[in-house]
Amino acid sequence: MEEIIDIKKDIEEVKLMNPLVWAYIGDSVFEIFIRTHLINTTNLKPHKLHIESIKYVKAKSQAEILKKIYDDLTEEEKEIVRRGRNTQNHHVPKNSNVQEYMHATAFEALIGYLYLTKQNNRLKEILNKTII
Repeated sequence: MEEIIDIKKDIEEVKLMNPLVWAYIGDSVFEIFIRTHLINTTNLKPHKLHIESIKYVKAKSQAEILKKIYDDLTEEEKEIVRRGRNTQNHHVPKNSNVQEYMHATAFEALIGYLYLTKQNNRLKEILNKTII
């Protein structure tokens, strides 16, 4: 994923951020990746694109993706996932259970962390593993 917006944070600043900040940007990065993938690989109309993208971006799917890729993560990435999963979030999920939501947040945190630290090759590698 080519960087469109220049983030002016160094790695040490990113490491000090609340993992929910990583998840906040990671959610957007993952959403744009999925939407771009669907546009490039299907001929669906906008409503159908939206329905198809939900299959990937909902908490249950993200939790399953994290489980699928977890063993391929580095120790540093597993630590990012742990921090994202354990961060206190007082949001109550409406379409998933708390466990799925925690793991989805951890997945989004990982994506956001890789994006913010400009680890673009690794980010691409992980994102490409998410396509079911």
